[in-house]
Formats: sequence, structure tokens, C-alpha cells
Amino acid sequence: MGMGAMRASRGGVALIAAALAACGGREAPASTRANGSAALVGAAGGAPRHALRVCADPNNLPFSDSLGRGFENRIAELLARDLGDTVRYTWWAQRRGFVRNTLGAHRCDVIIGIDEGNEQVLTSSPYYRSTYVFVTRRHGGPRLTSFDDPRLRTLRVGLHVIGDDYNALPPGVAMARRGLVNGVRGYSIYGDYAQPNPPARLIEAVARGDVDVAVAWGPLAGYFARRSPVPLVVLPVTTPEAVPGVPFTYGIALGVRHGDAARLARLGAILRRRRSAVRAILRSYGVPLVDSEPARAASRSGAE
Repeated sequence: MGMGAMRASRGGVALIAAALAACGGREAPASTRANGSAALVGAAGGAPRHALRVCADPNNLPFSDSLGRGFENRIAELLARDLGDTVRYTWWAQRRGFVRNTLGAHRCDVIIGIDEGNEQVLTSSPYYRSTYVFVTRRHGGPRLTSFDDPRLRTLRVGLHVIGDDYNALPPGVAMARRGLVNGVRGYSIYGDYAQPNPPARLIEAVARGDVDVAVAWGPLAGYFARRSPVPLVVLPVTTPEAVPGVPFTYGIALGVRHGDAARLARLGAILRRRRSAVRAILRSYGVPLVDSEPARAASRSGAE
């Protein structure tokens, strides 16, 4: 998810065992898709001399995909145009090991969406802030904004989970803290990588009526709610924190390797200069933008 979700959404996800063999040790072009449960991966060799080498997930809309349809793809293109470069992708499923096997292995040079202050990388100032949201059906669904709403005790609530851990992400922590466990249904943030955009199953569950409400990372929820055949409502979580130190609002930044400060400075300057264009891209994807108090950085996707 993007890496926040979600990313993070930014979110999402997959097994990667067959990846290197699938690519034959070369970078995968942007038109290449993930096959089954394996994300295609490229090595650094053979990249064009003037290329912005981006680490990305090929199956993780609205953040990125191998056809270049995500908002992180569009931001990468904007950066590359201003640099006079082309974009070259290294594809890897955005789950645990993503940073280590892409940026850390020098297969690529920049992650377009990562939590502000993530210690694995050197991050820019956040180029957007977003929040977790409640998603319900427009017709007949409850309107929720707080985890202290008493209606949550009687509703079926869908949450993203990592493995069997319902407390790994802020919404699960908030529900458990309040003893709201009976109606919770977990949806894997990794999901079935053979299917498009696995984290979207949570939003689809609201549309189908499998759950009464979902709590999801805003960029993911905003994008898929707009595309739902059943009208959905997306409302930001107003509860400040799941527990002290675990917020619902996060800043998302660019990430580069430690020691690559010159590259980060160049890219950060473009983001500041093109702020209006970047925000227009984000709004076009339905990303809920938060402009108020600074977010505290924390991981939401387990993509370390």
C-alpha cells in the first residue's frame, strides 16, 4: 500500500520465491505483470544511464501496478520528467522484506511511498498525509467516525490483519482496547496475490454486505470506494489515537538509501516545486488528505 497501508496501504503483498528466476536477473519493464503469487523483480544491471530507478509493487493499486496506473507511478513519472530521466522499475511485492530486497540490495534507488521517518531508509518530508477511514454503504449503512461510537458493539466490522494478528494495525488495536472483538472480521492485507490488488477485498466486503463497516487506510479505501458498483461512504476516523503513541494519521514520504542525501534533496525539491500537481494526482485517486497536525511515523503494512 504504498507502504503504509497500507500501504499502507499505499498496503499489499505476496510470495516472492520464484521472482528472480522469472526475471532472469534483469529489470522488469513497466508492462510486466506479476505471475501467480510471485512478484517479478529486476536487478540493477542493464538499466538506462539516465533513469529514475523506482522500487514498486506490481499489483497494489491505487499505489502502483505494472501497467503504471497507480498514483505512485504517476508521481514517479512527474519526478522523472523534471529530472530529464525515464522511469525504470524493480518490482517486488510490498510485504516484509520489501526494503531489504529492493533498495537495500541496490536494485533500485527510490521508494515513492513510505512512512515518514522509517528507520530503514532516509526519508523526505512527507508529500502527503492521510488517515484511516470508516467505509459503509451509502444506502442503509451507519455513518461512523469514532471508535467510541456505541453502535460498533453490534456491527460486523471488517479490518485488515497481518497473518493471524488482529492487533498489528491501528484499527485492530483500537477495537481490542475497547473490547470490541465479537463482531470483528479479519481480511488479510496480503491476500491472494494471484488476484488483482489483494487489499481491496476488504472494501468489496462492505459492498457485498459481508460486513457493515470496514476500517481501512484512506488512500486504499478512497480509491476502491469510488469504483464500487454499490455506493459507499468514506469518513475519516476522528479518534486521535488507537492507543497512546499509535495514531491513525500518517505522513507519507519518499525513501532512499541512507547516505543518498543528494538524491533525496533533488527529489524533495521537485516535490516542493510541483506540490500542486502532486496533490491534484492524489485527489484524482480519492486520497483523503489531512493538512492539520503532524503525524507520528509508524508502520502499517509490515513491509519492512
